[in-house]
Amino acid sequence: MIPENSTSTAAARTSGAHGPPEAGRRPVVGVSLKLYFGLAATRQWLTDVAALRGALAALPRPVDLFVLPAFPALADARELLADTGVAYGAQDVHWAESGAWTGEVSAGMLAETGARYVEVGHAERRRHFGETDATVAAKTGAAVRAGLVPVVCAGERHDNGLAQAVEETLIQVRAALGGAGPDSEVIIAYEPVWAIGAREPAPARHVRTVASAVRACLRDHGVRGRVVYGGTAGPGTFGRLAGSVDGLFLGRLAHDTANLRHVLEEVAAATAPAPLPLRP
Repeated sequence: MIPENSTSTAAARTSGAHGPPEAGRRPVVGVSLKLYFGLAATRQWLTDVAALRGALAALPRPVDLFVLPAFPALADARELLADTGVAYGAQDVHWAESGAWTGEVSAGMLAETGARYVEVGHAERRRHFGETDATVAAKTGAAVRAGLVPVVCAGERHDNGLAQAVEETLIQVRAALGGAGPDSEVIIAYEPVWAIGAREPAPARHVRTVASAVRACLRDHGVRGRVVYGGTAGPGTFGRLAGSVDGLFLGRLAHDTANLRHVLEEVAAATAPAPLPLRP
């Protein structure tokens, strides 16, 4: 339960040099490791991600890449991803800056670790830990105040058609943005819950329709936002969605960094500007 004196709205802090240059539309790929790896396995995976540095530099268009390991691995991320161009962050954050909140981690503390991004509002947090729209708004506000980019997860629980998907998703997005403030930088990860861990991602037409509604909502709130898709996303997904989303939010398919590299190349190629015609 959020205490009454918790701040749910905040003036935005503008992003620094790591922010996207084109009004929030630079392509982006994120990976959440959830709780699949132990510390040693996470360290090895981060080492493999760091080895993608050359591939990132060779992309036809820059793509922002961030990874979200478990809290104990943030120090490893800081060490292993230094000077690679890969950002990192956390999978959750608390709304309070300090106090008697046993087991919680503040946004300010995350910023001190060098974290750039933080995930908030994932469907698993809602289902297993009782997080509500008010909780997500408070956490979003805390992230923004600390200079972090909140990765706000939103999506409908059941596949009951496009109208229901748009309505349910926008309720969540509007609530979260209430904690952000104008000109904040945010990422909305559209993740239909019924597609998380499924055999196939949501249909492209479905994703395009919801993503378009989310993007209009971002404009209405005056935030610098990007929209990514998650939910059984992997190689081949972005090619079907190019033009409607700004990137992907990956899970287990990115445990193999060869898949991650393929996704990065696909995103960069699909969003690269068309070459100028040759002069006659």
